[in-house]
Amino acid sequence: MIEIDVAVLRLPHGEGLPLPTRQTADSAGLDLIAAVDDGMPVILPPLGRALIPTGLILAIPAGHEGQVRPRSGLAAKHGVTVLNSPGTIDADYRGEVKVILINLGAEPFTVRRGERIAQLVLAPVTAARLVTVDAHDATARGAGGFGSTGVAGG
Repeated sequence: MIEIDVAVLRLPHGEGLPLPTRQTADSAGLDLIAAVDDGMPVILPPLGRALIPTGLILAIPAGHEGQVRPRSGLAAKHGVTVLNSPGTIDADYRGEVKVILINLGAEPFTVRRGERIAQLVLAPVTAARLVTVDAHDATARGAGGFGSTGVAGG
C-alpha cells in the first residue's frame, strides 16, 4: 500500500472529533465522520437527503483526487448511501468536505455527531487530453451499449 501525506485543517465544528482513519490495516478508505451539532442530529426521512459536514478541509496532493464513497454497512442495514457516489474532491479544492447522504430505506435515519458516514479513498488521477479524429477503429461491439451484450451469465 502506498501512503501519501494529506494536510488537514480542522474547522471549529470539527473540534473534538477524531481524524478519519482506516479501520483495518488493509482498508482502502478512511472513514469520514459527521461533524453535526451534538444537540441537533440530522434526521433523514425515507428518500430524504442532506449535506453532512465533516469539519475538515483537506489539501489533496496534486495528481490525486479524493473519492467519497458509501459505507457498505449503512447501505445494507439502513439503505443510506452517498448520493453522488463516488463524489470527487479535486486537488485544488480548499473548502469543507461535506457528504451528500440519501436515505433509500423505509425508515427515518438519524445522523449523529461522530458517526462514520462515508469513506474517503485517495486515488491517482490520469489527465485526459482529448484529440479529435476523423474516424475510430472498428470493434466487434461497435456502438452497442445499454444491455447490448446481454444479461444472462454463461
